[in-house]
Amino acid sequence: MARRDKGFSPDQAAGCCLSLEVPSFQTCDNPFSEHFTRADIGIIMDRLEMLRIFVAVADNMSFAEAARKLRVSPTSASRAIGGLEESLGTALFRRTTRSVRLTDEGAIYLERCRIAIADLDDAALALRGDSAMPGGRLVVTAPVTFGRRHILPVATRLLRENPALNIELTLIDRVVRLVDEGIDVAVRIGDLSDSSLHALKVAEVQRVLVASPAYLASHGVPENVPALHDHNLISFIELDRGHEWRFGGIGKPAIRIDPRLTLNTADAAIAAAVDGAGIARVLSYQALDAIAAGNLVTILDDYGPPPVPVHLVYQANRRASVNVRAFIDASRAYFTKRNLIRIA
Repeated sequence: MARRDKGFSPDQAAGCCLSLEVPSFQTCDNPFSEHFTRADIGIIMDRLEMLRIFVAVADNMSFAEAARKLRVSPTSASRAIGGLEESLGTALFRRTTRSVRLTDEGAIYLERCRIAIADLDDAALALRGDSAMPGGRLVVTAPVTFGRRHILPVATRLLRENPALNIELTLIDRVVRLVDEGIDVAVRIGDLSDSSLHALKVAEVQRVLVASPAYLASHGVPENVPALHDHNLISFIELDRGHEWRFGGIGKPAIRIDPRLTLNTADAAIAAAVDGAGIARVLSYQALDAIAAGNLVTILDDYGPPPVPVHLVYQANRRASVNVRAFIDASRAYFTKRNLIRIA
């Protein structure tokens, strides 16, 4: 009978194996997954690949989807997780017929696994030096509108130039935790608060006040900041937390707003302004199309607040990754040619 280890950490992943005995085997045309499909007993499963399966299941919350992406069978993936849990002496997932969820122990272990796998992958890339080309999976997240307009072109260019690279681009209007959600690079707009991450400023955007020509014709154009109190104001929650609008220019005025309409997406705020519901404050790139079409105009431009920075953020240990370096370089090249503040 093969001797089982009674537990191991992700830091021990490289060079260690766990023996499992099985009676028969089947062949597989994928060398990466051959450990998991050659047999029920008598194979040696590399611990690093077990950890990769664990991370894939956690990312997808599905054994079937994780198996599909890794090109192994769902049974093999389930067996790998079972062996891992037995070796650790604890359950990593709660399984039902409808869902797969991490246990508290699994969530803690996942964070360490991500770091260990990333370190091992980066070590291999470092040995290859400048000859290493982007390849495998790169996970990026960005705000919805900004990502669609500006990050998607960066991603598609990288894909054209690097046939071995796969990119997973998640567009979502919330701040994600990079380690917990398996993100390599996140695009963040605004001041940063997480000092544990490395950040690179690549662009700036501007807060702008916009309204439809019809609304301004009916209600008049405010000539200064206090005059906004006499208007219907539209609040975009993500930008207006605290219901205060701050401005630049002389005296750097600020007003407490009492919005007639409060919305949770920029697209909705812009649509309401186009429909004549009032004056909205959004970011310059968000209103670009409506302004270009003549459906909105900017007001109080002389009181514009300081620009809002756009950063790429990533874990310190990911800077050496050839995929992360390629994305950073492509983003710099893209934004160097574009002024995101200029909207006219």
